[in-house]
Amino acid sequence: MTMGFRSIVAYAPEHLSTLGLGMAVKVFSGRSQLGVSCFDFTVATDEPGPVHTDLGLVQQVEHGLDRLATADLILLLPGEDFPVPTPAATAALRAAHARGAIIAGHGGGSYLLAGTGLLDGLRATTHWSLAAALAARFPAVRTVSDALYVDEGRLVTGAGAAAGLDLLLHLLRREHGSSLANMVARDVVASPHRVGDQPQYVRSPVPAHDPERIQAVLTWARENLRHPLSVDDLAARALMSPRTFARRFKTATGTTPHAWLLNQRLDHVEELLETTDLSIQEIARRAGYSNATVLREQFVKRRGMPPRAYRSAYGRSCTAPARAANDPAGLGSGGA
Repeated sequence: MTMGFRSIVAYAPEHLSTLGLGMAVKVFSGRSQLGVSCFDFTVATDEPGPVHTDLGLVQQVEHGLDRLATADLILLLPGEDFPVPTPAATAALRAAHARGAIIAGHGGGSYLLAGTGLLDGLRATTHWSLAAALAARFPAVRTVSDALYVDEGRLVTGAGAAAGLDLLLHLLRREHGSSLANMVARDVVASPHRVGDQPQYVRSPVPAHDPERIQAVLTWARENLRHPLSVDDLAARALMSPRTFARRFKTATGTTPHAWLLNQRLDHVEELLETTDLSIQEIARRAGYSNATVLREQFVKRRGMPPRAYRSAYGRSCTAPARAANDPAGLGSGGA
């Protein structure tokens, strides 16, 4: 697994989504206010020059496809609903993938990635409104129509709009650890971790009083992870029967109480491994595990490595040369 990308290039198609560009800039560029200088972030397109956005504005992009040749992470930003990669972009993306770069796209960006042929035989997702077209146009791709994001290692796809932020935070967490991902999520006022198989949208409304009650339970549970919480404990806290609570919890969050608790415990373990020198046994206790052996088993299932190896890989400061303060993203003067 490639860890710790530094050089990031966002590929801007015609009719560039200003929301998609804004999220990428916010997550990966200009993090000095958080004491973070990890990333060299630029924006590129097929031919340097003006790129029209979905708002009818014009964005000047100074870099061409040559920037993809040295990127650790390439973000395919959304543009038109059904974009077709140019032959030059296809060749550049395939070459980047062959040398080990991570390539991620969401919304129309997933369609761009599928057009390169790199997703053939793999799972992929996109905005729910584009999923049927993706499956029809690219039958070799195993389209997952109802997921926030799908991680296939060095190829990652996501749903559209705000779910693009979930994909970016997932990449940040996967490659740089929970501590940095949580820090950035707090700064952009976003949920720090929504699992990829969570539905893109909820089909049936939650009773008006339930979201606040369930949110209060989530907050309480996060503050009490060191205790051996069960679904029954959470249901009692919500003043619901376990069956009713489980049903309304999944409607509100897109996942089960058990899966949510497991992810919260492991997220807490990751952050403690990255930011403290506590023993594995003490970390297990603080995260609510009965012993370090159980923690290790669940941690290896999630990360593919034992806790001590994770600490060695991620328990380090994140530094990289900063770009010029007046142009951190490599954008020229333009209107997006």
